[in-house]
Amino acid sequence: MTRDNAFVVVANRLPVDRTAAPSGWQASPGGLVAALAPVLRERSGCWVGWPGEPDVEIAPFEFEGISLRPVALSAREFEDFYEGFSNSSLWPLYHDLIVAPSYEAAWWEAYQEVNRKFADAAAAAAAPGATVWVQDYQLQLVPGLLKQARPDVTVGFFLHIPFPSPDLFRQLPWRDEITRGLAGCDLIGFQREEDERNFRALVGPSGPRSGTFPISIDPQAIRPGGQEDVETLRERLGAPETVMLGVDRMDYTKGILQRLLAVECLLEQGTLGRVAVVQLTTPSRERIEHYQQTRREVEEAVGRINGRFGEVGRPIVHYIHRPVPKAELGTYYRAADVMLVTPFKDGMNLVAKEFVSCCADDAALVLSEFAGAAVELDRAHLCNPFDVGSIQEAITAAVGDHRDARVDDMRAMRRAVLGHDVFDWAREFLGAL
Repeated sequence: MTRDNAFVVVANRLPVDRTAAPSGWQASPGGLVAALAPVLRERSGCWVGWPGEPDVEIAPFEFEGISLRPVALSAREFEDFYEGFSNSSLWPLYHDLIVAPSYEAAWWEAYQEVNRKFADAAAAAAAPGATVWVQDYQLQLVPGLLKQARPDVTVGFFLHIPFPSPDLFRQLPWRDEITRGLAGCDLIGFQREEDERNFRALVGPSGPRSGTFPISIDPQAIRPGGQEDVETLRERLGAPETVMLGVDRMDYTKGILQRLLAVECLLEQGTLGRVAVVQLTTPSRERIEHYQQTRREVEEAVGRINGRFGEVGRPIVHYIHRPVPKAELGTYYRAADVMLVTPFKDGMNLVAKEFVSCCADDAALVLSEFAGAAVELDRAHLCNPFDVGSIQEAITAAVGDHRDARVDDMRAMRRAVLGHDVFDWAREFLGAL
């Protein structure tokens, strides 16, 4: 592929996955892909990313009108760059040290090398004067490296996760290198004003231009389940009075254990009536110890709650630890009376917005005050996810609310979500860039 792409997206992954289809590829699910695909087609764009397989060299190719430029990584590079520095150093640091970060020199070396590969690929793909949009925490060195190689291009960067306070960020042994990498941006976008304030407090007025651009969903990508499917699902759950739902990656930042403990306390008090709790959990980063520990704790709590309060053929917690197709999620969302979204820290949390977009009008949302979505979804039942008692209070209020109040709150939140979708987010960022 020649250097003829006026718009280049640089992300950790390509927007495709391997499949048995004739082309060998299928489009990955996700709002980011949906939002940027039209822009890529309109602007003769290119997407730079890892194809999802280590130790594989794949030539640039085209998929559904979009040029894709794979970046090859060895198994060792992926392990040290992704599982190591990105997710055992940066991820816990940027999520307020919920677990202690680990800082290994070998991981940092891999992070630098992989970022250099991505920057080189972007530089090779970008047309003169092109716009390059770099995505997320795994690639924070790319803007600086790219500007050195191609000062003619305009570089934007969007951080999908929180940005920590300066006091926390300064713990990072390579803080200056990360800051210099981000200094190559013409615009940095953050999910929340708090994240932007943290960044500005770190770099001061002389740092790169920044803004707050809360991401959203593609409402057409997830449709509410039909009434027959919803009724069938509730029957399979034992026809409870109340269905509660959690949809999360298995991640220690998501607060899954704490919400289960809150449910357990309410069951002990006998205040919930006949309830079913559905916890859909997608496996994530399973080779990292903190994630393994989180899974053990969650599954122990599920077993204990069902052992104490369930009946033969009718458990309280219906727990799934595997990916659930998007087509099925709409039925779960529509069947739920109460959605439980209780992360300790989250840049946005699109699950909350997906639920609001397609749930029943009289459903309720219990939402962590530390999720970015709480800014827009301020008529949810907000809770402190570190306080099991606060989660209990929010659940009790959600279940006990008068129907008219629930309908008013949900419709107001739905207007907020549908009035600013992922396409608006992309237009606003690129317009500011």
